[in-house]
Amino acid sequence: MKVRIPTPLRSYTNQRPVVDADGETVSDVLDDLDRQFPGFRFRVADEQNRLRRHMKIWIDDEPVRDLATPIDDSAVVTIMQALSGG
Repeated sequence: MKVRIPTPLRSYTNQRPVVDADGETVSDVLDDLDRQFPGFRFRVADEQNRLRRHMKIWIDDEPVRDLATPIDDSAVVTIMQALSGG
């Protein structure tokens, strides 16, 4: 499946905005991304396997918060990171 990577995390993906990943759940996809791009998963999920508060994930057009959410191979996963500043 295709995974859209937010700009702040593209340093992990060699600046690629879209990468391929495999998995049956959101957690599996994050594991595969971490295998391909070491350190990626920690930026998205915490040690308790929960999505970090500033991260958002969509499967196609549906937002998800549960990393156990199943994903179809034809889905497009979008990872977004909230930005703050002053």
